Amino acid sequence: MRRATLITCLLWLLALTLGTWTLAQLPLDAIARSISSLTFFQWILWFGLNGLIVFLLTWRWHLLTQAFNTHTTFWPLLFIRQAGQAVSFITPGPQFGGEPLQIYWLYKYGLALRKALLSLGLDRFFELWINFSVLLFSVLILLITNNSNDNAIGNWQSTTIPLLIFLSLMLALAWILLAQPHWLKQRLECVAMRWKHNHRLNNIHEHWQQLGNDLRLALQTQKWRLLAAILLSLLGWIGLLGELWMILNFVGIETTLHNFLLILVAMRMALLLPMPGGVGTLEASVLWSFHTLNLPASAAMGLIALMRLRDGTVLLLGLGCLVATKIVCDKQPNRSHFPRA
Repeated sequence: MRRATLITCLLWLLALTLGTWTLAQLPLDAIARSISSLTFFQWILWFGLNGLIVFLLTWRWHLLTQAFNTHTTFWPLLFIRQAGQAVSFITPGPQFGGEPLQIYWLYKYGLALRKALLSLGLDRFFELWINFSVLLFSVLILLITNNSNDNAIGNWQSTTIPLLIFLSLMLALAWILLAQPHWLKQRLECVAMRWKHNHRLNNIHEHWQQLGNDLRLALQTQKWRLLAAILLSLLGWIGLLGELWMILNFVGIETTLHNFLLILVAMRMALLLPMPGGVGTLEASVLWSFHTLNLPASAAMGLIALMRLRDGTVLLLGLGCLVATKIVCDKQPNRSHFPRA
């Protein structure tokens, strides 16, 4: 525990050091001008698009919980999701960390523990699968459109190989889930067999069996909800791409497809590093990509400022959801917003 706390503190210290160094390089006057130049309509359009993305991804989770025969409601899920996102943002790691609290809150709201695990697990699986697919597709386009004489861009082959390996594993797991649910159920039962003759751990064996049965049933009977979840994931990513294009236009940058994807890939790679919220690494990636593409530094500063303004707003809203969710769970511990099943 002490070692984990020490690592967390060191990562936060490194992140804050990188963030402070980056901020020290920024011309604050140019940032202030880029933000103040936005019109009221642009603010509404920008925050409206972010709200739509949150709505789509929460709807995906809503569909996945319903796939396990639970009568969930949308708004509690929205609060739980945003509260978990706030925890993940301040947790060292690539956008993970709030999942245990999300499972706990789902259970407190009345969802069976195994169904909370399955619905959240599938939601994160869809998110990872789509995220890495889009990232790999972007890298492949960069490889195709890259000018061989431009050595400043770098060699994207070294990035493509690990992405291909990871995506292949994700596709293999998806194939197993959709085409071989009985095989997966048998593997889960084999894992649980070691606990079968231990009276203290026998309940774990039973829960593993129930979890496997629930997963198999959902995969066989709820395929339309799973396909809808994939569609919502794609729509969410279209929204993310649209937001980046919108912010670039806000700061006066009209990019080609190649330049846009280079900025996107650099930012998404930075978010994979174990820094809380990508503090420091995201800023460094934006500055690097703009410098590589010979784009104005003032535009890079404006992009960073607007993105961090969005992150700060989402974080504050998530912390508000965190407090509200905790209050509801503490005051009404036996109330079932979601019927246990």
